[in-house]
Amino acid sequence: MTKAIYLDYHATTPVDPRVLNVMLPFFGAKFGNAASTSHSFGWEAEGAVEVARKRVAGLAGAAAHEIVFTSGATESNNLAIKGALMAAGVRGGHIITVATEHKAVLDTAERLAESGCGVTILAPRADGLIDLDELRDAILPNTVVVSVMYANNEIGVIQPVREIGAICREKQVLFHCDAVQAFGKIPVNVEADQIDLMSVSAHKMYGPKGVGALYVRRRNRRLHLVPQMDGGGHEGGLRSGTLNVPGIAGFGEACAIAAVEMGAECERLRGLRDRLKRRLEEDIPGLHVNGSMEHRLTGNLNVSFEGVDGDALLVALPELAVSTGSACNSHGGGGSHVLEAIGVSPALIQSATRFGLGRFTTEEEIDYAAGRVVEVVSKLRADAPV
Repeated sequence: MTKAIYLDYHATTPVDPRVLNVMLPFFGAKFGNAASTSHSFGWEAEGAVEVARKRVAGLAGAAAHEIVFTSGATESNNLAIKGALMAAGVRGGHIITVATEHKAVLDTAERLAESGCGVTILAPRADGLIDLDELRDAILPNTVVVSVMYANNEIGVIQPVREIGAICREKQVLFHCDAVQAFGKIPVNVEADQIDLMSVSAHKMYGPKGVGALYVRRRNRRLHLVPQMDGGGHEGGLRSGTLNVPGIAGFGEACAIAAVEMGAECERLRGLRDRLKRRLEEDIPGLHVNGSMEHRLTGNLNVSFEGVDGDALLVALPELAVSTGSACNSHGGGGSHVLEAIGVSPALIQSATRFGLGRFTTEEEIDYAAGRVVEVVSKLRADAPV
């Protein structure tokens, strides 16, 4: 191969050319502010935002007025959890989450704990899934929010979201779901899954960076949030700030594409992912798959290689863009908190490698990547001191 091979689609995705084409006019002639309601420039921008809002809502099984645009999933997670807790008015309050959540949720929970909120962090099983009985038992009279991600950003494990939603509804607590890795890749329906708050991001589904959304239930069981950003009352008063019209238009187009192509794309990635896994298992003894293979995103493969240092592997494979964990946590040093939470040994955590496949991954790239990984793992093992 003469070019780098991108296999880190969980960190970010390239903008689909069709999405870019929709965005470009809003950087030029269609430059209006969506909040400028007194002239045609603003009306045009506002119209584009509302088209995108309907498209995001459609992919989520929501109503358009339940979609709040944000700068991304980190902001959405903060608004959902902090906003719900503050709106509940429960002194102290209590939230439940999982040890394998994204840092945008775990760090938010830590900050709330510092201010007196009760926080329960559930430990997942070895396959990455939570125990539903443990969740049920953890819900207290003052529990306000349960926050469980749809699909994990490192090991790709898909949680039993519909069952979690049913438990939360039965116990009359709010269910927040970080659906960043699942949205646009597998079917997500907030009504069927009984989700009250859901965070999504454009750049994980072939849209632009810097734009995301929070679904806030307004039907049947209308809920209230306390805004975390003041100054203008945009987005129904929940998120003040001038709207990123080009980004939002692109997000909407990315959702429209996913609505049509998601099913076929999911199956194509399953074939490529299984092809990669089969080749690695055949030629690399001592290979361990991290997390459930049955309940997993089709574009994800997270594996550990006995006797191999993950960083050394990446250095020896400069033409492959893969990772040893979450991009959002890579600057912090140390091993993966996700793999640690599911009980992977320190040695295997050190050698863990995440392969993220996506829309533009080809069979030729998978075959080349598999061959190079086999070659380099064999060499590193041969060169390692006894």
